[in-house]
Amino acid sequence: MDKPEGSSAGHFAIKRVYEDPADDDGCRVLVDRLWPRGVTKERAQLDLWLKEAAPSAPLRKEFAHMQERFAEFRAAYEAELEENPAVDTLLDLAAKHEKVTLLFGARDPELNNARVLLEFLTR
Repeated sequence: MDKPEGSSAGHFAIKRVYEDPADDDGCRVLVDRLWPRGVTKERAQLDLWLKEAAPSAPLRKEFAHMQERFAEFRAAYEAELEENPAVDTLLDLAAKHEKVTLLFGARDPELNNARVLLEFLTR
């Protein structure tokens, strides 16, 4: 978790969806199951909303963005990702685009599903 928010690892980067879109974001993919509050579709400037890449609803609710639950969340989410066809979709996008920015709505730039997904994709 030493990469700063917005940094890229290979073809992937992560960024809060509440930040302004940038020309160098490349393909912008929202990887949350729920639409972020207060963000219009126009403002988000998404290329894709890939809900399927997000953690399952029960896992998301169990984690509830509580720091003390993050290690368990990470392990369970990585197990879900091992079987998730959305991973292939993201890898295909990376093959077609110079950069894929994974967008998330969580307040914490370190303890969130997009961070886990980024690290999973770049292993």
